[in-house]
Amino acid sequence: MSAAVKWWSRATAAVTGVMLTLVVPVHAWAASNGVADVAIEAAKYRRSRRGFGFFGFAAVCCLLVVGAVVLIVFLILRSRRKK
Repeated sequence: MSAAVKWWSRATAAVTGVMLTLVVPVHAWAASNGVADVAIEAAKYRRSRRGFGFFGFAAVCCLLVVGAVVLIVFLILRSRRKK
């Protein structure tokens, strides 16, 4: 393995560990704190109004993230072919 691949693997593992360290306790807190009920009520309230809303924003954000991942993979594969 090249040094870049080893470095990338370690960086990815570190970022994944940090994200799980932050996301799992927050999810557990939200599930046991009644925040889920508030979120459901907010979603019902938002659904009754017309407009772009949170879910439209989430869809656009998701598409941007997927597009960025596809672009990064494409650039990595393209750079490997040049060598």
